[in-house]
Amino acid sequence: MEILNSRIIVRPSDYARTLEFYRDGLGLAVAREYPGGTVLFAGQSLIEVAGHGGGGEQGSFAGAIWLQVRDIADAAAELALKGIAIERAPALEPWGLWEMWVRDPDGVPLVLVEVPAEHPIRRDARRPPE
Repeated sequence: MEILNSRIIVRPSDYARTLEFYRDGLGLAVAREYPGGTVLFAGQSLIEVAGHGGGGEQGSFAGAIWLQVRDIADAAAELALKGIAIERAPALEPWGLWEMWVRDPDGVPLVLVEVPAEHPIRRDARRPPE
């Protein structure tokens, strides 16, 4: 199987409120709009906010959206200025990543991550370690 593209689709109980959260609150740029939905750039991925098919149940998403940021402290300050509640403050995790948790208006968890320069994720797997 060849995967040509991917995205995360959320089907919120309130389309306008959730679009505002991702577009204006998180500052994600619009990739495209279609009747009943908006697709947003999220780094190397896309998040689609669909205005159709939402069941209206808060917290029904059984996963998390992982978003890498350049600086976790700056991201925390920006979210606080925009009035977005930080569920879990930035913390250095045992696996070496700085993580902070927030939720979208439907309770979908988002983990914002800063990858330190020395972390293995930043190493070029094509080159042997020095």
